Parts: sequence; C-alpha cells; structure tokens
Amino acid sequence: MTTPAAYDDANIFAKILRGELPAHRVYEDEHTLAFMDIMPRGDGHCLVLPKAPSRNILDVEPDDLAHVMVTVQKLARAVKAAFNADGVTIQQFNESAGGQVVFHLHVHVIPRFDGLALKPHTGTMEDPDVLKANAEKIRAAL
Repeated sequence: MTTPAAYDDANIFAKILRGELPAHRVYEDEHTLAFMDIMPRGDGHCLVLPKAPSRNILDVEPDDLAHVMVTVQKLARAVKAAFNADGVTIQQFNESAGGQVVFHLHVHVIPRFDGLALKPHTGTMEDPDVLKANAEKIRAAL
C-alpha cells in the first residue's frame, strides 16, 4: 500500500477558492463552494468542494465531508429544478486510478434527462456565456 500524497495547495481548485482563478460560482457558505464545471458532461454540471484542504475522500475531515454532502444535496435539488431534470447524477473520484484529475476533494452534481447520455469527458471547455447562463439558473433555483 502506498503512502498518501500530501495536499498540493497549487491545484486549480485551491486557486479558485483563493480567488486567484475565475469560476462561475453558484453557491458558497462558510465551509463549501459550488461552481460550474468548465468541461461539463451535461447542462448544469457543477462541482461542490470543501474550503478546507483535502485531496479526496480518503483524507478529508469527517465534519468537512458532512458539510460537502449537505451542499451536494442542496445543489442536487437546485439543478433538478433549474433544468427541469428527470434525475441527478452525483459522482466523486479518488486518486488517479479512481479517475481523479484535480486533487482537491470535489463532488460532481449533474442534472440528468431520460434517454440522454452524459457527454464524454473530452476536455472541451464550454462557452463561458453558456456557463454564466446555467449558473444564473441554478442560483435562481436556490
């Protein structure tokens, strides 16, 4: 078994949390931040993360994880309403072998529609105006 890697505070989500990089923010409280995924797998795809540093679910403090899940539920309800979705997919990946790409704990919240598959994770960035409009829809639903 390998030793867990240390948290890297230069990761992109840490920079967003510090305000060093822009994001289409949809929700924020004392413990969490939610913003639009710039490479969405569906309309309304957003991310929820703790403000406290943690690589993933393997090292997050239990209280921080609890705050994240409360916000995930709040965002799941909001995206379902905002996009008149049939359901919501919640995803969370841990370490490279588990599919994690950015090493700050984050949970994907994706509105889903009957008969419509998720877009592949291609690395293609969404138009900023689309992200802005989707963020406004979610904020209005909150």
